Amino acid sequence: MAQYLYKAATLDGQTVEGFMEGRDEENIVQNLHRLGYIPIRITSTQEKRASLRLSSFLPKRVGLKNLLTFTQELSTLISAGLPLDRSLSILGSLTENERLREIVKDVLKRIEGGNSLAEALGNHPRIFSKLYVNMVKAGESGGFLEAILSRLTLYLQNTKEIRDYLISVMIYPVILTMVSGASIVILATFVIPRFARIFSDMGQTIPLPTQIVLSLSHLVINYWWVGLGIMIAIYLGLRAYNQNEARRLKWDHFKLKWMAVGELIKKIEVARFSRTLGTLLQSGVSILPALNLVKEVSQNRVISRSINHVHDRLREGKAISKSLEEEAVFPPLAVHMIGVGEETGRLDEMLIKIAETYEENVRNTVKRVVSLLEPLIIVVMGAVVGFIVISMLLAIFSINEIPF
Repeated sequence: MAQYLYKAATLDGQTVEGFMEGRDEENIVQNLHRLGYIPIRITSTQEKRASLRLSSFLPKRVGLKNLLTFTQELSTLISAGLPLDRSLSILGSLTENERLREIVKDVLKRIEGGNSLAEALGNHPRIFSKLYVNMVKAGESGGFLEAILSRLTLYLQNTKEIRDYLISVMIYPVILTMVSGASIVILATFVIPRFARIFSDMGQTIPLPTQIVLSLSHLVINYWWVGLGIMIAIYLGLRAYNQNEARRLKWDHFKLKWMAVGELIKKIEVARFSRTLGTLLQSGVSILPALNLVKEVSQNRVISRSINHVHDRLREGKAISKSLEEEAVFPPLAVHMIGVGEETGRLDEMLIKIAETYEENVRNTVKRVVSLLEPLIIVVMGAVVGFIVISMLLAIFSINEIPF
């Protein structure tokens, strides 16, 4: 039996919290329901301690996880029949993120002043995107806010899962590269210079590989700032280049043409497009406003321009699939599935299926790329370290040739 920290609301809107032992979270939820409580948040004590330790090192910003938790808890309270203002009041006292807590209190204040939930959320665009606000607006106008919040929760969960997966699979290659790079730097700045002084004192003719390593070590020690300056200049140059819309479009088009990365970017964009548009259509947002919102979600200007073209052609009465086919940016499978969705009148369901298909495809592609990347990093870094070690050994062996 594990111990859990729970936060719940009573039927009259009061908040309660405490500890409870149970087999799992589902068991705790059942126990709370038997007590007449509405579960808001259930966390194991171990996870709570770990999150507190981690939060002490992280900046107090509102991340995707905070937004997901807020949406999930608001959906739970609304589904339980609590009024919106009371639900927000409860969340304003329970939200752990300081900034989000203040935002929730401001949203509540605006609602009490006569604003709708969508209008109140719209005053915080850096936290609540246009997509989020418009879905809430559709839910309020259609009288199904509870269902919209559930869809938003599912949408944010899927977005977080994909992001977390991409981060998790890249952790090992990044750590491997950093450790290998640090080893090379230590060899170049501390170990090799000691050998250089020994060989210099002996007046020994140094083998060519050792001379190369010593020269590179000299460059690293004395001119490291040049390399740093070049990297900063490249970064600032790319940033300045992308400030211009036409150049940014060319750069995004170039990224789509990369041999392996381009296909991966397309798959990620197709998954994002399908998931977002499908969720909006299921939430009651009309197709034209939905396409405008999806266009803003896209991270690639070429994809965004294609979606804008689809929007314009749709206003003229042309099908989405035909317009996407003309653009020749989306994969043929995705275009075909969208066409089937239009023909059957179940476009929203088909878009969600496309999103699930391509999200799984992205996971598999990233997994394959990383599985190839890890041994490649090991081989390259091993070759570099091996060359340094061999060059030092050659110089040591050449000491035997010194006449005494």
